[in-house]
Amino acid sequence: MSDDNKYVDEATGTETMGHEWDGIQELDTPLPRWWLWTFYLCIIWGIGYTIAYPSWPMISEAYSGILGYSSRAALVDTIEQQQAANASTDDLLVASSWEEIAAEPNLDSYAKAGGAAVFRTYCSQCHGAGAAGAVGYPNLIDDAWLWGGSHEAIAYTVTHGIRWEEDEDTRFSQMPAFGTDELLTSEEIGLVADHVLSLSGGGAATEEGATLYADNCAACHMDGGEGLPDLGAPNLSDAIWLYGGDRDTVIETIYYSRYGVMPNWSGRLSEAEIKAVAHYVHTLGGGE
Repeated sequence: MSDDNKYVDEATGTETMGHEWDGIQELDTPLPRWWLWTFYLCIIWGIGYTIAYPSWPMISEAYSGILGYSSRAALVDTIEQQQAANASTDDLLVASSWEEIAAEPNLDSYAKAGGAAVFRTYCSQCHGAGAAGAVGYPNLIDDAWLWGGSHEAIAYTVTHGIRWEEDEDTRFSQMPAFGTDELLTSEEIGLVADHVLSLSGGGAATEEGATLYADNCAACHMDGGEGLPDLGAPNLSDAIWLYGGDRDTVIETIYYSRYGVMPNWSGRLSEAEIKAVAHYVHTLGGGE
């Protein structure tokens, strides 16, 4: 409706807006002065804030503000303060044996809490938030360990990684690709897979499959399939499978081999952090 429809409401003495919806008209009631002044002050404060602190995007970088404040620098300063406060405890953690850490309640709690933080930040992406792993990523809460589950073994794995070529001390093993390297025929690989599955109570073992296993697999996985941690050779008799335990997956593993890689963390984590996360993983339930 046009401005010609405006009039002064008799009950309130306020002029209407000139609009009407289903017989309902809107009053042109002015905003309270305290509200307007608060609004204006907020505008002034906002402009001042964008001048004093980092705010507007520029061509090559964001405007840094006349106060030179940086949230990144503030975070770094906070982290450095916390590291300085924890330095003596970190030194004690590094100097203590695994038995001493477990026997000292405060140090044990400190290592578990710190290790949990390290794990959530750097390890959970592959091993899962609860450390239960996934296909191709080991479960850290069971009692199956490719390279051993002692404190020392876990710390070594975290420090040097697995098949991490940038670290000359990395854990390294390589299973032959029996199919693609033409070491075994497809029929022979099927027989080996049946024998491997029989070691954990599944599959139909044959004498030929047992012979093929003894000739090609037992050197690493042992005669009974119990594995060899020194070589990172999995236990094949416990029904715990990293990539899957169905026949097709076992055949795929034998045919193409597996070559999982874990990075080393010695260049990114401190000695105290490595010791803490090793202790934390060990206490999850599957440590040896």
